[in-house]
Amino acid sequence: MPIQAAGVLPSGLAEPAQFPGGATGKSKDTPEKIQKAATDFEALLIAQMLKSARESGGGMTGDGDEQDETNSTMIELGEQQLAQALSANGGLGIAKIVIAGLTNHANR
Repeated sequence: MPIQAAGVLPSGLAEPAQFPGGATGKSKDTPEKIQKAATDFEALLIAQMLKSARESGGGMTGDGDEQDETNSTMIELGEQQLAQALSANGGLGIAKIVIAGLTNHANR
């Protein structure tokens, strides 16, 4: 039987009590936290869309070199940076929707 660290679930996820404010939501979500969470979420979605587009097509360069691990890693990093830049500057508007929902939830 594998040894587990205290407070870590078998899946490797931390117990909710380890997070600031616990799972009860007692910590106050500031507008800055909500903004960061929303833009990070949108960046994650954009990065996933870019990755899916790259994997489904002939590749960004079209020369088939994307199979090389180093090249693939560099392209993924570039996609992540592009996604973060897009999200930070308005992106697809998903962050605005998430901000509205989280702000509504935080004010309850």
